[in-house]
Amino acid sequence: MKNTTKSKTSKIILIGYAIYIILVLLYFYVFTDANLPSKYQGTFVDPNTFMNHKEANLTTSYSTIKNVLYFISLPLDWIVLSLLLISGFMEKLGNSLSKLTRFKFIQVFLYYFFVSILTYLITFPIDIYRFHLSTKYGLSVQSFSAWMKDEVISFWVNFGMTFLVLYVVYLLIKKQPKKWWISVWLLSIPFTIFLTFIQPVLIDPLYNDFYPLKNKELEKKIVALAGEANISAHRVYEVNMSEKTTTYNAYVTGIGKNARIVLWDTTLKGLTEDEIMFIMAHEMSHYVNKDIYKAMFGTLAGSLVGLYIIDRLMKYALSNKRKLNSSDKMTVILTLFLLFSGIVGFISEPVSNTVSRNAEKKADLFAVKLTNDPESGITAFQKLTKNSLSQVNPPFIVKFFRYDHPTMLERMNYLEAAKKGK
Repeated sequence: MKNTTKSKTSKIILIGYAIYIILVLLYFYVFTDANLPSKYQGTFVDPNTFMNHKEANLTTSYSTIKNVLYFISLPLDWIVLSLLLISGFMEKLGNSLSKLTRFKFIQVFLYYFFVSILTYLITFPIDIYRFHLSTKYGLSVQSFSAWMKDEVISFWVNFGMTFLVLYVVYLLIKKQPKKWWISVWLLSIPFTIFLTFIQPVLIDPLYNDFYPLKNKELEKKIVALAGEANISAHRVYEVNMSEKTTTYNAYVTGIGKNARIVLWDTTLKGLTEDEIMFIMAHEMSHYVNKDIYKAMFGTLAGSLVGLYIIDRLMKYALSNKRKLNSSDKMTVILTLFLLFSGIVGFISEPVSNTVSRNAEKKADLFAVKLTNDPESGITAFQKLTKNSLSQVNPPFIVKFFRYDHPTMLERMNYLEAAKKGK
């Protein structure tokens, strides 16, 4: 009887996923209109005014495929974890691990290694297809072997950090079953700060070569612009991305002595000096407005709420389980934690995206005041749109769940308004 119920539940999940895929395809290929509203057609925000017909069509095609792949692959990890729980496999795995070794550290390591490999292999075909698309559409110039190297590095970096988190979470759940989530949150504070400090110094260089900006004349201008923004200490780095991609990017990362503004070398080659200065002024706004600190505090506040919700969900799920022995319970608890963390994290994305979009808009308007050159901002955004094959006006669901910046339509419109002195 129990096996029949498990089988039915598994079938419902798989059928539900099939229906979900159909709805995603219908949304993007039937119900979504890729054309701009008529009032924008033929204006400076219309891709047809700064791209040729072929480039405009490629932008629509690539963006649609990319978004479909994202939403189709999104629930795969959750489905895999759910099926492993429903089937009773996780309980059997926990029992096997307890027989293999009595050390919980090793048990958790082997458990998460299995889960990581399984979910990675299931999503790997989609990742390969994404890589194929990026090379097909000219966004990536990276070889498959170089891409795989980055994939391997990313896998082990993420595995190492998540494994440590899972081990600590499990120990705290055992010792503090009612208040573990508060202890986990308190421990996450120094961990989050630590990651913010070390990412630009230790993690980012694992993927790319960073070095001081080579163009010294441009560096002098950036230093002068920083002075106008009352920034006395700053770092401007160039990163070698032309071996991997043709797209542009610039960003601010790190805090304190490790804070740095980073320019991809593709950005330096593809944008004019005035456009680069506008982008730099935008990044300087993040320093001035302390957006790195705000984001860090926002992450910590969100994680407190998220951990509480995860605790409630886990308690409810475990209350519906038969009594588990300690070895079974470890794998079940950790699987529930991974499952609910992923779901809660996704649901929270619209909130963090809204906050981020507001900060990015402030940074754009700060750049207008600092450079007094909104026109360079507009042309830079046109080039970024063309270069990355991104939609000027993406579908609502894409903006809602995926955009932590305003859309290019919004950005160019408010820069145009600033140019006109509105």
